[in-house]
Amino acid sequence: MKNKLLLIILDGVPWRNFRRLFGNLEGWVSHGDARVWKVRACLPSISGPCYASIHTGVPPQRHGILSNEVRFRVGFPDLFSEISRAGGRTGAVTHSYWSEFFNRYPFDYVRDIEYDEPDGPIHHGRFHTMTGYNGDNQMTPSDVDLFATLTMLCARFAIDYGILHTCTLDSMGHRFGHDNHPMDHACFAMDSMLAAFLPKWLEMGYEVIVTADHGQTDRGHHGGREDLQQEAALYWFGGGKGPSADTVIDQLQLAPTILGRLGAAVPETMKAKPFLT
Repeated sequence: MKNKLLLIILDGVPWRNFRRLFGNLEGWVSHGDARVWKVRACLPSISGPCYASIHTGVPPQRHGILSNEVRFRVGFPDLFSEISRAGGRTGAVTHSYWSEFFNRYPFDYVRDIEYDEPDGPIHHGRFHTMTGYNGDNQMTPSDVDLFATLTMLCARFAIDYGILHTCTLDSMGHRFGHDNHPMDHACFAMDSMLAAFLPKWLEMGYEVIVTADHGQTDRGHHGGREDLQQEAALYWFGGGKGPSADTVIDQLQLAPTILGRLGAAVPETMKAKPFLT
């Protein structure tokens, strides 16, 4: 592979909260170590459809994942399949939906909670399900554990592409909304936890994207067409020539951009133009 890359998805964080509450990410931007753009999620701006669009580069109306309750093995070429086809090694530390969409459906708690499969397309998977999630119990793992697990996959298996996805802030947003003391502290804690690991990933030679799948409103909602529901930040730690700072990136541009950075072929189904060259 030409480069190595990690995609960090912090579920359900609106543009506003990224830019005002993530002091470490913003500090790296201020000191020239990272770049940031606004990214707009697909519609519906729901987790499952966004996950599938981020990795296939096609809209939900084509890949067919139209809600969190509609799940199956997606039939379009995706980042895992194309990187694996190009000879790269992939890893995922995510919600179990990613395993269902891009490896096999349905998710088996024993077989699929952790796997190392030489043929891929997800070569090294570590998953959580959030089974039992409700307003009183988020059922989310500690983000330190997730960040550490991704770092372990990088060190142990030398993966070329890795994705980490955490639902902590999305769950907090559904419970509290996005303009209150609990949410301020949750974003502060996430930023601090991420800051403990991101320099290590860069030292290991990875380019890094930190972004969200969608935003969320002050009432804790997402799914529709509204800036707070659709718009998030995308922080880029890496090389290449990018667009002007005021450019709004389409979520469908992520997949072809990532394949381009790694040196893998971009399939014809990914019509959006890469935002990095």
